[in-house]
Amino acid sequence: MPELPEVETIIRSLRPALLGKNVLSADLRWNRTLVSPSPAKFKKLIQGQKILDIVRRAKFLQFELSTFQLIIHLRMSGDLLVVKGGYQAAKHDRLILNLVDETTLVFSDPRKFGRVWLVEDPAEIFQALGPEPLSQEFSPGWLHAALHNRHRQLKPLLLDQSFLAGLGNIYTDEALHLARLHPLTRSDWVSEEEAARLWMAIRQVLEEGIRRNGASIDWVYRGGDFQNHFRVYGRQGESCPVCETKIQRIVVGQRGTHFCPKCQVLTNAQNPVK
Repeated sequence: MPELPEVETIIRSLRPALLGKNVLSADLRWNRTLVSPSPAKFKKLIQGQKILDIVRRAKFLQFELSTFQLIIHLRMSGDLLVVKGGYQAAKHDRLILNLVDETTLVFSDPRKFGRVWLVEDPAEIFQALGPEPLSQEFSPGWLHAALHNRHRQLKPLLLDQSFLAGLGNIYTDEALHLARLHPLTRSDWVSEEEAARLWMAIRQVLEEGIRRNGASIDWVYRGGDFQNHFRVYGRQGESCPVCETKIQRIVVGQRGTHFCPKCQVLTNAQNPVK
């Protein structure tokens, strides 16, 4: 699944091709891709809308239209493609927007997990999300207090979009290693100094991921090279770049988790989360 840097990279690639263009028509090819409104209403309301901007909230793409907001979540296998000239629909296309100047925006999604909304107020979709990790709202003080308001292991908590929006499996593992924190550390055991390290690590790995156009690790998202600079993710059995200890992989909350047992020592093993 694309995480914050991959979604940000996709948006930056879409803006030059789509900003200022009007939607002529919509071809919804799998109705369950659309959460709201109804397919008939969607096709009517989207027609004539002008794309004013494309921004990101967490892992969502937000198309700011002249009247409405088009929200897209790519989920596991979604992809957005801009085509100039004629376009023939393909097998996995779920939504096709025909724009002016013979431009087509295609939402392809082989596994059918991606979702689309057309709303007036995106708050109804975003209201449960936590702060953006690259925003001013996300500060070391906020993070320390928020960690101590929870009684959870760090890895699942950082993946919780209602706690912090945008992190996924890759960047969480990378940030925890950079911060020298074990993924099973209980959040309310994190000190102020550790929280400051984690805050800095989260921002650093995300900014580096964006700078490198994200990570290309599967058949869906391609184009970035952050995968060539992973510290721990996907590198089980290889040497830690800091201490050369073999990187280990465990399963935390049903998610594969990579860490260095020497750099990331679990100091509260005697106090497991119940």
